[in-house]
Amino acid sequence: MIHYIIRRFLYAIPLLMGVNILTFVLFFIVNSPDDMARMQLGQKYVTGQAISNWKHQHGYDLPLLWNDTEKGEKKITRTIFYQKSAGLFMFRFGVSDSGRNIGADIQERMWPSLAIALPTLCVGLMVDISFALLMALFRGSYLERAGIVLCVILMSISSLFYIIGGQFFIAKLLRLVPISGYDDDMAAIKFLILPVLIGVISGVGSGVRWYRTLFLEEVEKDYVRTARAKGLSETQTLFRHVLRNALIPVLTGVVVILPLLFMGSLIMESFFSIPGLGSYTIDAINSQDFAIVRAMVFLGSVLYVLGLLLTDISYTLVDPRVRLS
Repeated sequence: MIHYIIRRFLYAIPLLMGVNILTFVLFFIVNSPDDMARMQLGQKYVTGQAISNWKHQHGYDLPLLWNDTEKGEKKITRTIFYQKSAGLFMFRFGVSDSGRNIGADIQERMWPSLAIALPTLCVGLMVDISFALLMALFRGSYLERAGIVLCVILMSISSLFYIIGGQFFIAKLLRLVPISGYDDDMAAIKFLILPVLIGVISGVGSGVRWYRTLFLEEVEKDYVRTARAKGLSETQTLFRHVLRNALIPVLTGVVVILPLLFMGSLIMESFFSIPGLGSYTIDAINSQDFAIVRAMVFLGSVLYVLGLLLTDISYTLVDPRVRLS
């Protein structure tokens, strides 16, 4: 078990190094510091002196990979790659182009993102799995066909429609919750109800169809027929055997959502004016703050790789055969 976890962890290191190098290439070679300066200064005709001043203020005037003017280890440390990218491995995100501490901003803004994403994930999983089990229980009936049609309709509607429609009917007409905004501590609950509700409803269609497919594959297997032959009811078979053996693909579906727990939803947070990491990234893109965008890209990669690692570990708990692979 320990060797399996260590091996999976070691696999993640070169992957993150590759992501870091690719991010560096995209931000500093394809898009040079001169291009960053021109976009940040926002002028049609920018003088060379203004570009040089901006690069010096933000530390972009150093060589990219190797500094011939320095001696010893400073040949490497006094470069853009070391100061802007190598520190990301130690979660030193540095300072944004506007002068803000990126690490402090992330620590502050991750909690609103978690406040939305965590209940959306938990409630959404319970709703999706419950409806999928019902459709598997009544498979071949009119109830299942009606459920499939409803799922396809829900999947065909854009998430923007759910957001705008929810804000109009629930917040504006019925006045049950605020349209947008955020508050601290327990006062934030009234601002989170509508985003969580919309997040759950918008994902029901695809989620239920996905889990229904998994459960229908399991109910046709031999161990299910054996359970029925022993006298177990269809409900007992679904909950005792089918649900347990479908946990591995369920975990695979959950891992895709794990980065959103910290990264937040770009669209949801922007529409509801929630100060999470999603809106933080959107604001950085709009203001062309490349330091923040670069940090968020790397953080998202780390969270996704961590999610894959946790999923592999969870596989060993759900299915002991995985430990032997």
